[in-house]
Amino acid sequence: MPCWSHSTNRTGELQTCGTGCHASGRTGYGRAVDTVLAGYRAPGGLVLDKVIDRLDGHCREFIAHSPFATLATADADGWPDISPRGGDAGFVHVLDEHRLALPDRPGNNRVDSLRNLAANPRAALLFFVPGIEQTLRVYGTTTLLAPDDLDVDLTEFGRAPLSVLVLQVHKAYFQCPKSVMRSGLWDPARQVERTALTPFGRVIKDHCALESDLPDDATIRADLAQEL
Repeated sequence: MPCWSHSTNRTGELQTCGTGCHASGRTGYGRAVDTVLAGYRAPGGLVLDKVIDRLDGHCREFIAHSPFATLATADADGWPDISPRGGDAGFVHVLDEHRLALPDRPGNNRVDSLRNLAANPRAALLFFVPGIEQTLRVYGTTTLLAPDDLDVDLTEFGRAPLSVLVLQVHKAYFQCPKSVMRSGLWDPARQVERTALTPFGRVIKDHCALESDLPDDATIRADLAQEL
């Protein structure tokens, strides 16, 4: 399968090259990509200049108020994965301007993210703050540690994490709020009632091809609440 990478030069011009490029010219796929990308205007200077290589005071303030983030990883073959992470506001600890600590708490025990990072330590975090339309992106490389390896109290919900990811920050920047604005994510009037969706127990029953019914959603949630 062909793949391509792109880079943005300082003037904002987007450049692409497929793996099948030859000195004689572009591949058909590469030319198609060029045609599509030509429809986008070049990013402005502020969009390019806002990327920093550390967690400054603004980033640290945002992370301190964030109770939810997504963790993006990829395996050795490049297949991506994204995992939700949550806790009390500031559950991700900023150790210094170049390092942050992400506790790993009980989940489904697939540990897909951790297995990916063992093979490919690069990761990205996207932080959300309820009611705030901007989000914060942080990129870096990770090291997996035992909770006792850090001199930081990571106790939350009455228990220590199972492990800790320390991310060495390579770059960070605040994301344009347009996607959150379009979604109305924090608008109470746009919240969806749980009854509008198929009960989660029924979803799992169908996906797992189970013969017996699972408990109702209230029971499932109460059980999960015991394992936070």
